[in-house]
Formats: sequence, C-alpha cells, structure tokens
Amino acid sequence: MSAAKPNLPQTPAEWLEVSSMDMEAQGVAHRSDGKVVFIDGALPGELVSARTRRSKNQWEQADLSEIHRESSLRTRPLCPHFGLHAGACGGCKMQHLDAAAQVAMKQRVLEDNLWHLGKVRPETVLPAIHGPAWAYRYRARLAVRHVLKKGTVLVGFHERKSRYIADMRTCKILPPHVDALLLPLRALVASLAARDTCPQIELACGDALTVLVLRHLEPLSRADQDKLRAFGQAHGVQWWLQPKGPDTAHPMDEGGAPLNYQLPEFGITIAFRPTDFTQVNPQINRVLVGRALALLKPERTERVIDWFCGLGNFTLPIATRAGSVLGVEGSSALIARARENFVSNQAQRLAGQALAATEFEVKNLFEITPQELVAYGSARRWLVDPPREGAFALVKALADMHQAGLQAGGAPPLPEGAQHWQPPERIVYVSCNPATLARDAGLLVHQAGYRCSAAGVVNMFPHTAHVESMAVFERAA
Repeated sequence: MSAAKPNLPQTPAEWLEVSSMDMEAQGVAHRSDGKVVFIDGALPGELVSARTRRSKNQWEQADLSEIHRESSLRTRPLCPHFGLHAGACGGCKMQHLDAAAQVAMKQRVLEDNLWHLGKVRPETVLPAIHGPAWAYRYRARLAVRHVLKKGTVLVGFHERKSRYIADMRTCKILPPHVDALLLPLRALVASLAARDTCPQIELACGDALTVLVLRHLEPLSRADQDKLRAFGQAHGVQWWLQPKGPDTAHPMDEGGAPLNYQLPEFGITIAFRPTDFTQVNPQINRVLVGRALALLKPERTERVIDWFCGLGNFTLPIATRAGSVLGVEGSSALIARARENFVSNQAQRLAGQALAATEFEVKNLFEITPQELVAYGSARRWLVDPPREGAFALVKALADMHQAGLQAGGAPPLPEGAQHWQPPERIVYVSCNPATLARDAGLLVHQAGYRCSAAGVVNMFPHTAHVESMAVFERAA
C-alpha cells in the first residue's frame, strides 16, 4: 500500500509568483499562458494577488492587492507617504525593499543591460558605491500649488502616477533641516499675495549654505519679498528668484555667500549656482570622484580629456594628478563656472601643489565628428560623464576612426591630420542610464577596439529605481 500524499492546499489560479524586478521597480510575474504581469509593490520571491489596471495582448500592469508569501527582503518603509494608496508620494519606489537588496538589484540591471543591449560582459564587477540611505538628497525640485478646495498650499513631490502634488508633511530623503522646512514653507506660500503664481521651489544645498529658488510667474510685491526675507533669516536659508527660465535665476538680495561643496581628498572646492547641474548626493559624489580617478590612473606626464565636464567636478581633481587636462562641455554657462573654479582653486594651492595646465572648451558633444575629435588632440586617458542620452556621437567618432584605421569595408576615410592622432588607452565612463551605457559599450567593444575591464553600480539615489554606474574600457591588445 503506497503512502498517502500530504494534503497540500492548492494555489488559486489567479495568484502570481514574482520572479524578478524591472527597471521601474515593478515586480515581474507570468500568468499560466505566459503573459507578463508588471506589479507595483511586489518583490521577487513573493506569491501575490494583483489588480490589473492596464492590459495589452502580451503584458499587463497591475497593483499589488495581497501578499500570500512575503519576501524576506521586504522591509517597513520609513516614510508615511510611501505606498500604493491614493495620494501616495511618487518620489521613491523602493522603500519596501531592503537597502542592500536595492543595490544588488541595480547591479543586476546594469549587467543585464550591458549584455542584452550591448553584448558586453565586464571582466570584473566593481564593488558597489553606496552610502547613507536617508537624508541624502541635497538637490530637489519641489512643486508648489495653492489648492482652493482644500484651503491649503502643498509643497513637495508629485503623487504616484499623477500630476497632483502629494500632501507631504515630511520627507526622509531630504536633509533634516530641509525636511523640517516643508510645513513652514506651506504656511509661507499661503501667506503670499502671489501664492497662485508660484509653481515651484528648487532646493540646492552646499556644504554650508541652503538656497531656495522660487519660480514666480508674476512680479512679487514688496510685502511678499519682505516675508521671504523674514523666512530666510528665521530658517537660515538664502532666497533666489526665478521669473522665467533657469538662466533668469538671481539672488533676491546681493551680497550673500556662494554655494559650494568640497572634495577633501583632492583639496578642491567647487562653487556653483543653485540652478547648475550638480550631483544630488554629495557623500556619494566624493566617493565617485575618488573611484573614478583611481580607475583612470592619470600620471603627471599625461594629458587627460574630461568629456561632458560640467563645472569641473572631475576636471579639477584630475588636474591634481595629470600633466594637462582638457574639459569639454556643451553649456557655455557651465564652462564659465568651470574656468572660475579652476582659477579660484589654483589661487588657493600651496607652493609646489599647483593644478596642471587646464583648458576648457564649449562643444555640442552630441554632434561631434571624427574630424573634430582629431582636432582636440590625443590623450592617453578619457573621463566621460554624459547626461542620460549617453555619449553616442563621441563613441561613434572613436569607432569610425578605428574602423578607418583597419580599412574596414564601408568605413569612412581617416580625417586630415589623423596620422598623428592616437586613441585613448583607457576610458572611465560614468553613466546615469544603463541602457545608453550599454549601447555605447557595445560600440566601444565591437567597433572601436576596446574591452570592458570593469563595471559597477553607484547608488546615487537610494529607494529609487535610478541606476548610476561606472565602467572602464581599455584598448584591446
């Protein structure tokens, strides 16, 4: 007589087993017919029920409704405004996932993108760069709205999947002194005559100063300006006003201290305007710059080019190690700031510790050609730090030069003066988009004569699905 089978409960057909997470921090499951279901709020390994909100032939989008088997990586969110409920803040998507698991997931996203989009596998996986999971966001754009029906002013991020502003009373990813300003800012804006024409407050924190940039659609009355001044004095913040585009932002009162942040490892101080691009996470930025230079390995006899140099975040530290440096950037305003930063830092250097000869050029790097690349001259090492669009034109120009040198079929001829030009031996690529990094990596490895010697993630934005990373490319032997 055979042993009786255990009486196991049957899994209802509508339950879904979550196998992974996608780049939007949605759990990924499959129905019995193979249809993919993307589930907001679900984690890998969980058995869940979900409410479908959008359905197509091959996939569905759904919201988590019940967990039947919970992941050991699920954690209690710190923020009371996080969740799937109506009015939930959309600023973070991953607070329900353990912080270390978030980093591991981002590393997998990076490796999957490199392989599936670029057919590239790094020879070495770099240790992830990560830091504090809370109070890290020193840059933010806070939406503002006077809601007549509620009789209140809202200041914060938008609701999840909505154009409405979340009713935020606290935000734990902001520095504590800024988190404490959310409710006072609501009261301040509510007291202004211009409360209906102030749609945005941009936050910029330096090492010692916090600036708030008020976007206003109509001129502010003297009384409103006096209220802003009183608030600034009471809370230790500096007000800037922005009547139109970002280039119109200006201090409300002249003579205030400038924003800046330090890179202590290199003895560099970077000054910036509150509307300039800077990294949101200063703790991670310091580690990022140090890692980039350790991988770049510039020497005193070498020339280095910093492409997409911005206001000199990498350029000036490189100038403490290299023989000469060229920074190239599309924004003339940022180049002006980079030059000012070079001059001010050079003036503060001690005898014998001068920065290397450094030049800055304005160039739209999304349109660079092989001929223009040659005109910039050779450099043994490149630092590439593009925006989300990546560095396709730059990498394509490098690949075209390599193919022309090989006399490959269909390759364009070498441009004039190329006989003395040499490609870089090492490229350190800092990315804020794994998809465009993977695309560019594919060109570098398969068309430009490089190998991907290392790659790893940089957790610049904890609790979000945003993946920053760094990759190293070396000339193949």
